[in-house]
Amino acid sequence: MIRAALPIAWALITTAAQAGEWHVDTEHVDNRVQFTSEVVALSFDGVTRNIDGYMYWEGEELFERKSQFFFEVDMASFDTGIGKRDRDMREVLNTRKWPKAHFEGTIAAHAPDTSAVHSYTALAKGIFSLHGVERPIEIPAAIAVGDTHSLVAADFTIRLQDYGIEAPSLAAFIKVSEIVGVSVRFRMRHIAHKKE
Repeated sequence: MIRAALPIAWALITTAAQAGEWHVDTEHVDNRVQFTSEVVALSFDGVTRNIDGYMYWEGEELFERKSQFFFEVDMASFDTGIGKRDRDMREVLNTRKWPKAHFEGTIAAHAPDTSAVHSYTALAKGIFSLHGVERPIEIPAAIAVGDTHSLVAADFTIRLQDYGIEAPSLAAFIKVSEIVGVSVRFRMRHIAHKKE
């Protein structure tokens, strides 16, 4: 009797369990990760489209429970518009040893954005890893949900010293700012989960 009941119970559990899953659409032309660094009277940007990652959660509602949020960026692919500066940046970041920066965490909170339909503000909490150093971080994000794709956007800052990175000098006594702005925009494909 117990043996007969187990497959029925398992079928009920798997049918009731729903999940949401999105993957970064790595081919989308709108993907963009940009850093902005400042020097006295000058700022410069580095840009890449090489971002990958996913979001996952259990439940029928958006980010209902056990959410997971992960994204990673290829650090050697940033383009600042000047070849020598790109090469110097790769040396400062030691991209041969630490080729990726990544964030791994959860969607700790989210709420509808009253200024736009199907849009949400969210707070991601987790660990940001850069240059071999891992640190806890909170990242505010905006999420616009579509039928098959969603757009995720986030802006935050990092302090180079926190990640063991010495701010490089562009000339004698002129150093790059310790604070670097990071802007992330990427499209995510919705992955359909079939009911068991």
